[in-house]
Amino acid sequence: MNFNLTQIPERTAQPRTYGLTMVMDKGLSVEETKNFLSIAHPHVDVVKLGFGTSYVTPVLKEKLEVYNQYNIPVYFGGTLFEAFLIRNQFDDYISVCKDYGITYMEVSDGSIEIPHAEKCGYIEKLTKHGTVLSEVGSKDATHIIPPYKWIELMRAELEAGSTYVIAEAREAGNVGIYRGTGEVREGLVQEILTQIPGERIIWEAPQKAQQLYFIELVGQNANLGNIAPSEVIPLESMRIGLRGDTFHMFLDKQSTK
Repeated sequence: MNFNLTQIPERTAQPRTYGLTMVMDKGLSVEETKNFLSIAHPHVDVVKLGFGTSYVTPVLKEKLEVYNQYNIPVYFGGTLFEAFLIRNQFDDYISVCKDYGITYMEVSDGSIEIPHAEKCGYIEKLTKHGTVLSEVGSKDATHIIPPYKWIELMRAELEAGSTYVIAEAREAGNVGIYRGTGEVREGLVQEILTQIPGERIIWEAPQKAQQLYFIELVGQNANLGNIAPSEVIPLESMRIGLRGDTFHMFLDKQSTK
């Protein structure tokens, strides 16, 4: 860091296994990617090329090379996986990941229905090719999954080989673990944490209030995802008590009197 401050909570060191910041890149140019990483790379752990943007992004390999220079893993959004799957092109998906040097893969079923045993089969197959993240939850706001089912699905997907399970929220943060207003379904989240280790869950939290909730609940090393590139530095500041929302959270009350 740039200068000394006492009472700063300890963050996990890169390469992290928890305390992750997963960034959603929805179409940065190569130059924008370079600029973004020039300031934010120490705080970025993994990048998702959102939904199907990788299909239409020009000079994709050049852009991926920029992330590679900073040793930041990149993966294609789960929507792209589903797009291949619904077209019976699962093997083509694997080939595309290999062609582009993608070693992180997301398995999701937010847009299409996949029998869960079949989904776990895809997870198991993809673990032979890299690190698997699997997303739990529907992009359909009317599809409410009860807490016991979230736990059952997450547990099965971790057992199938997922390194992390992602709690669905979409890029807007208004479905899945959130209500349509963006408010956290607190009972759901807290029940999930009674059964699933927090270190294995990435909470999609694009909104500041959502990020704050998980920092307050889990601590500075909560795994947070769908973070906008412009929000990485503000989030890191909030994680360590250097933003008004968390200013007093990590201070020793006796030594600051």
